[in-house]
Amino acid sequence: MKYRSKKSVLFAIAAIIVIALTSCAPKRESGYILPETITEEATATPEATATPASKRPVYQPGTLVEYTAQSGDSLDQLALRFGCTEQEILSANPQIPEDVTTLPPGFPMQMPIYYEEFWGTEFQIIPDAAFVYGPDLLDFDLKAFLDSTSGWFKNYRASVDGNRLDAAGILNYYGLSFSLNPKMLLALVEYQTGAVTNPVRDRSIEDTFLSFDNNHRSVHLQISYVSDLLNDGFYRYFNGEMTTIEHSNGTFENIDPWQNSATAALQHYFSIIYDSDDYGKAIGPEGYAKTFTDLFGDPWRRNTTVLPGSLLQPDMILPFRAGTVWSYTGGPHSGWGTRKPWSAIDFAPPIESQGCVRTEQFAVAVADGVVVRTGPGLVLLDLDGDGDERTGWVVMYLHVAEEGRVRMGQELKQGDPVGRPSCEGGNATGTHVHIARKYNGQWLPAASSVLPFMMNGWVPVEGSAAYQGLLVRGSQVVRASVLSDVQSMIPAQN
Repeated sequence: MKYRSKKSVLFAIAAIIVIALTSCAPKRESGYILPETITEEATATPEATATPASKRPVYQPGTLVEYTAQSGDSLDQLALRFGCTEQEILSANPQIPEDVTTLPPGFPMQMPIYYEEFWGTEFQIIPDAAFVYGPDLLDFDLKAFLDSTSGWFKNYRASVDGNRLDAAGILNYYGLSFSLNPKMLLALVEYQTGAVTNPVRDRSIEDTFLSFDNNHRSVHLQISYVSDLLNDGFYRYFNGEMTTIEHSNGTFENIDPWQNSATAALQHYFSIIYDSDDYGKAIGPEGYAKTFTDLFGDPWRRNTTVLPGSLLQPDMILPFRAGTVWSYTGGPHSGWGTRKPWSAIDFAPPIESQGCVRTEQFAVAVADGVVVRTGPGLVLLDLDGDGDERTGWVVMYLHVAEEGRVRMGQELKQGDPVGRPSCEGGNATGTHVHIARKYNGQWLPAASSVLPFMMNGWVPVEGSAAYQGLLVRGSQVVRASVLSDVQSMIPAQN
């Protein structure tokens, strides 16, 4: 585990106090969902602005401004967004320990700011909790909600991954796969098409159902494509890689540094399909945000925390048995889909030939847990043991052969076999296992500077492109290579 100083412990206690102070409030009186946990001021509905233009003043360089930490905030990300350095933030907030990981949501701070022109609106559309497939869904019955609607969408059927699914099954499939909140996807369907409330189906528009004229030519394939786009925007902003949105008319919009990842993702998404006034309406209080609230109630009055303060990854080992040597065949790349987040890395066992060949080697559990979901080539290991993929740490294994694979509900100890690497499940050109992790439904980038995917002390480093990169432990360096050459080999140790 990461060493924690006395100051870190005190900061963690302060984080707990912040969370405790925002854990109780009266229940909502309207809306389809009646949440059990509702937060107060730290997660209250942000003040709306009338237009997408920024209302903020022109700050002098280094001006200290008020900022309240949001879910998943860290010093490096905040420094990128506000144009300052981590040391400047620490100097302005001496109560924060230098080795802090995530900041506690609701934590008040002074932030040094360096103003940029053309900032976008400060209106926040939805919280991150309403974006990811996490605890926000614990009291939500997707099938029951769809059955209660009047639109044609609830009767939609399609074959997905070889299975005939209804609308609830389709949304749940893509929600689970991309770890996206089905409520967020449903509100998008309603805002763009009206299909959740309109009983009249127009099949002529379904090839471009969500405005994309590409090879995803059906309702469910449009949802799949959009899911990948939404994740890309969310995690590029979360990881500090996207601070500006380029519009189709050539204008640039600097994302307001107070924004959250879900809002930035939706702003980026709507900038692709809408121009000028239509874009302004979509990201404002009378656009998508109103549609979401009309369907599901005010998401800001629910618990908005996904990543808590001072989050630490449990101790993990490499996903293969001690005493064996595997190859690091894939540096950080997409956990699911084709874009960000680069939450996954790949390992391959020693085999005599390239390609999809059988192996007697087993991938193993990186930590204790219970098998919470299986599917074609897929195993998800729930590390908190509650049997619910939406909460706590979850590790995903992909390309696991069905023969000899663990069963749903099976409890595993660290080092127990999960299954044989293969090419099953998704696209694969050779036998390997693809592994990624998430917390409360939010993917964690493998090469995160705050919470790296550390196993036996090995830390991933991103390359210039997906699948490239390194694994580093002290002075030891392993390079990712699909060729399984000597420089990519890594021994597992006890």
